[in-house]
Amino acid sequence: MSVQFIENNGQRQYAVVPMHIYTDLLEKAEMLEDVAAYEKAKLDDDELVPSDVAYRLIDGENKIKVWREYRKMTQIELSEQCGMAQATIAQMESGKRTGSITALKKIAAALRLDLDDLV
Repeated sequence: MSVQFIENNGQRQYAVVPMHIYTDLLEKAEMLEDVAAYEKAKLDDDELVPSDVAYRLIDGENKIKVWREYRKMTQIELSEQCGMAQATIAQMESGKRTGSITALKKIAAALRLDLDDLV
């Protein structure tokens, strides 16, 4: 490997390497950062959300419906856990009705979410 060193007062200050080695080192450094970020995310209590759920939310689908389906709940199950009518859940999912903060807090709790995830 051809490396050129630049010295200052007899001390190596810089290493000059061929471009292909430099780009290879950059790629390896980025990979290490990705691995470290992944390992940190595994230690966090934050829930990892599958990409299909994220894409549905980004595409503007109703958040209650997306999260309810991700949690494998029916509208009836969600309504029972929230103490609300199933028709109310259906209307909120279709956009015919907006929920009050109180209702959204109940839904968020039932879906094991923060309120911010629904609004």
